[in-house]
Amino acid sequence: MAGQVQFAKMNGLGNEIIVADMRGRADRIAPHAAMALDHDPATKFDQIMAIHDARTVGTEAYIEIINSDGSQAQACGNGMRCVVQALSAETDKRAFTFETIAGILTAQEHADGQISVDMGIPRFDWRDIPLAEPFHDTRRIELQIGPIDAPVLHSPSVASIGNPHAIFWVDQDVWTYDLERFGPLLENHPIFPERANISIAHVTSRNALTLRTWERGAGLTRACGSAACAAAASAARTGRTDRTVTVTVPGGPLLIEWLDNDHVIMTGPAEWEFAGSLDPQTGAWQREEAASSQGAA
Repeated sequence: MAGQVQFAKMNGLGNEIIVADMRGRADRIAPHAAMALDHDPATKFDQIMAIHDARTVGTEAYIEIINSDGSQAQACGNGMRCVVQALSAETDKRAFTFETIAGILTAQEHADGQISVDMGIPRFDWRDIPLAEPFHDTRRIELQIGPIDAPVLHSPSVASIGNPHAIFWVDQDVWTYDLERFGPLLENHPIFPERANISIAHVTSRNALTLRTWERGAGLTRACGSAACAAAASAARTGRTDRTVTVTVPGGPLLIEWLDNDHVIMTGPAEWEFAGSLDPQTGAWQREEAASSQGAA
């Protein structure tokens, strides 16, 4: 199907997002088009949130989430906040129900502009994450980087918040670890058959932690909402924190609440950068303001 679609370049705490309006179309954004957009400095992104027509009664839209390497992601909390802000501006609605590959989720924009997303119930069983072999206690699995007798990182907690996550707990500043070097090795470790998001977490109080994340299919990111949720739930599960924490990622703070019904609520901002149109088959695009051609097929 030919023709360009409207998009908004946005970010959620520095997590670079493209929100693309694919409603009324039967095609998808091609993986090579996504990679072309990522290779352009102006449209470089962590995730594309492609808004498709609703497939399920009671939902506003089906959201396909595409990583910068063209692969699919199951969840992106920061991207979902960007979708809510974009649709709220279009419709004047404040509450939404969406379908993703990971299931149904709800989200709401508050009067102060902050946006809350119900990220669902975290899964801790090794089969659900998934892991390649049984671990009956996923609060701490056998996995390490570095020498056996003095590992740099070891014994992560693992969980699924739509995506697989491994959280390594450290006692020092998260910036003292070479995540850019360790991240790709751990993301592709054989224990993770679907790869994994790799995070380093430092608990600073009963209600706060700092976090850096190597995002599966995207690399280093200034914010990963599902990683913040996985870290918060795992911190509470291992007794490190209470069930409501502020998770500070490189882009800023996120409020994470692990409710009594086990749903994880993430609250944070979204920011609009610019609008344009793009070809979902090639990745060629143009900025709305100047309407001058950008990018390459």
